[in-house]
Amino acid sequence: MSTISTVPFNGTPKQEKELLTVIKELEDKPGCLVPILQKAQDIYGYLPIEVQTIISDKLHIPMEKVYGVSTFYSQFSLNPKGKYKIQVCLGTACYVKSSGPIYEKLGELLGIKGGECTPDGKFSLEACRCLGACGLAPAMMINGEVYGRLTLDKLQGILDSFD
Repeated sequence: MSTISTVPFNGTPKQEKELLTVIKELEDKPGCLVPILQKAQDIYGYLPIEVQTIISDKLHIPMEKVYGVSTFYSQFSLNPKGKYKIQVCLGTACYVKSSGPIYEKLGELLGIKGGECTPDGKFSLEACRCLGACGLAPAMMINGEVYGRLTLDKLQGILDSFD
């Protein structure tokens, strides 16, 4: 489920020029929308409404189609990712050891919901189905580093350890 971004769009003229170049290169090819969205996400890191609007306008296709494709495929994100990407495992082993409350508490501490990014761009939060660290349940990963045997009282200290 997508939510409205808590981080304002900060696209640059350089990024827009790069996007327009990609659109120009691919616009005449059949099925060009997905490759253009992929390149746009590479350029911006996500697909904000402003970028989707440019693509819609330049390809002369309805915004509903661009948005529909952007939300259908899990590879696309409508929200930016934080400098520190937090993934909380909600797979079976972690869930039975209370990863649900861990996920909720992190959202509360960060002031965001799953799928969102803090307004300062520092943290993003998302759930995942398995980290492959079942023996450390409940577990989360921040930028590829696994944190296991989590408890609610450990979370603030972990967050504070990031600049």
